[in-house]
This record gives sequence, C-alpha cells and structure tokens, in this order.
Amino acid sequence: MNTHPHLTEPAPYAAPHTALDAAAVRAAYRRWASFYDASFGGVSAWGRRRAAEAVNALPGQQVLEVGVGTGLALPRYRRDKRVVGIDLSPEMLSRARDRVAEERLSHVIALHEMDAEDTSFPDASFDIAVAMFVASVVPHPRRLLAELRRVVRPGGRILFVNHFAAERGLRWWGERALAPASRALGWHPDFRFEALLTAQDLRVATRRPVPPFGLFTLVDLPA
Repeated sequence: MNTHPHLTEPAPYAAPHTALDAAAVRAAYRRWASFYDASFGGVSAWGRRRAAEAVNALPGQQVLEVGVGTGLALPRYRRDKRVVGIDLSPEMLSRARDRVAEERLSHVIALHEMDAEDTSFPDASFDIAVAMFVASVVPHPRRLLAELRRVVRPGGRILFVNHFAAERGLRWWGERALAPASRALGWHPDFRFEALLTAQDLRVATRRPVPPFGLFTLVDLPA
C-alpha cells in the first residue's frame, strides 16, 4: 500500500541523464581530497570493511583496487595479498601514498594514476578486482565492468561496493532530485543496478546490503 498517495511509482529504468566525464570526476575529487576522509570516509567505512573482508576470504594474491582514493581500505587487506591501487585523481593518490608510507603497508605494491575504463594492465593480471564507490562515478559503468573482466583471470572475482538507487518511495525521489547535481557531486545519486549489470550479470551476482541502513550494496561477480 502506498502510504504517500501524492508520490507515484518510479518510471522504468533509464540511464542517468547527466553524464560524467573524466574532467568532471577529477575536478570533484580535487575539491574533496583534503576533507574526504573526514566526511565520506565515515559513512563509507562499513562498505570498505565488508569489501576488504570479502577480498581477504577469496583465493588468490593479486588484487586490483579500483578507485583507491586516499587509501582508506588499504590497511584492511591481509598482508599476504599483493595490492595494486588505481585512481583518476592525483590529489587523492598523493594521500594514499602518504598513508602507505606512514603505516608501512608493504602489501601495497603500486599506486597508479589510471583510467579505470581503460587501464594499461595486461590481460588476466589479477585474481581479484574490487571497486569501492566507483561504479556510479565513471562515465561508462559497463565499460568499467568489461575492463575488469579483461584484467582479472578466468575464475577470478570482481567485487563492487556502491550506492544503488532505491526502487521506490521517498529515497527514490530524493535521489532523483539530486541527479542534476551529478557533475558537482562527482557521482550519480540515481545510479541503478542495470547501469552496471546486464540481465545475465544480475542472475549470477551475489548482492548483500551493507550498513549503514542498507545504503550500500556489496556485489560479487565471477570474472
């Protein structure tokens, strides 16, 4: 029963209408770099923790973290993992490198400034790829997924933790209201599963809600 009769059900899925490009993402994270940890770092902590725990539980040592940002998740990986991080923002990467040095994170073997949709890694370079809060940032989410499938070996795993739009109700309306601000925010508030995952992907993916309040979802896919 609709307890808010003035609200109608959402329309069928359509891709977000406000495109993000690399320049918009770089500009947004240039603004956020100095206070990212103190702001979004707190609300995203559960998602990063769950994603790192999932990585640690999987076989294989070679790990690619996409959108490594300031390196908030890097201390959470098991020390027998060999972690490579990439990000589009040089300002965020600078902070990640400082974290690696200060905390002596010897399992982090490289941090690169790189476009996640078009990396320079050879095919099948990694056992696991994990993208934390990235899918709703890149211009072409399915291109991102295709690139991760290229660089992860057959039999490996691809993990996403991300905000995905509500299906209905007040939260859906709030996300739609924020959608025109996507370029300023640097991400799509109205980002849907279907923007990233095909119907086949949705059938084989494991999806688990993540605190706080189920705002984020951990998605686990075969490579």
